[in-house]
Amino acid sequence: MIQKITSIVRRCIDEYDMIQHGETIAVGLSGGKDSLTLLDAMVNISKYHPKQFKVHAVTLSMGFDGMDFSPLVEHCKTLDVPYSIKHSDIYKIVFTDRKEKNPCSLCATMRRAALCNMIKELGIQKIALAHHYDDAVETFLMSLVYEGRMHCFQPVTYLDRTDTYQIRPMLYIKEEMIKRYAKSMDLPVIVNTCPENGYSKREEIKTLLKTLGKDYPGLKTNIFGAMQKLPLKGWKSRK
Repeated sequence: MIQKITSIVRRCIDEYDMIQHGETIAVGLSGGKDSLTLLDAMVNISKYHPKQFKVHAVTLSMGFDGMDFSPLVEHCKTLDVPYSIKHSDIYKIVFTDRKEKNPCSLCATMRRAALCNMIKELGIQKIALAHHYDDAVETFLMSLVYEGRMHCFQPVTYLDRTDTYQIRPMLYIKEEMIKRYAKSMDLPVIVNTCPENGYSKREEIKTLLKTLGKDYPGLKTNIFGAMQKLPLKGWKSRK
């Protein structure tokens, strides 16, 4: 299955011109099935892609209780990939100090800034994030339902404040394929202990899509296609 995933990820990379020759790409490794699958795919692609690049796995610890990242260290050793971890007080700031009613928004902003600063410290300018096909559809629908606008994260995002790039090579990979791959490879998935896990607005949208999908099985495909055809800002293929 890794060959199929690698092929799809490479197509996304090439169609959006995500990687340049000689770069080191940081891979955001949270310990979830998505980021572990992305790391495996990026390592495989780095072995044969005509634009030669290196991979460096990075983890930002949010400060949640009960999260042991040692399995990630061992997994990176088996892949022969450099691994760095940075600890933060994001959980304390968001949940204890500020007691945010909508913690996911602030948490995402702080996480993004911390990751950018982390890779800059490592001398890296570009980080690959594990957002996939289903994430994109859900984010688009969340913006439409909760904010009244058509918006989604971009395949390639330049952050001028830190002079860094975020790329999302798994946008063509569906979550079901990731689940099957993670299970078949027995990836060292770490349980997310965030108190909002399973209770966020994203979960509400997941449930909505699942319900509507019973009557409209092509719903996600149509939404994703519309995002590319509009196209949303940054979603027009460069190929």
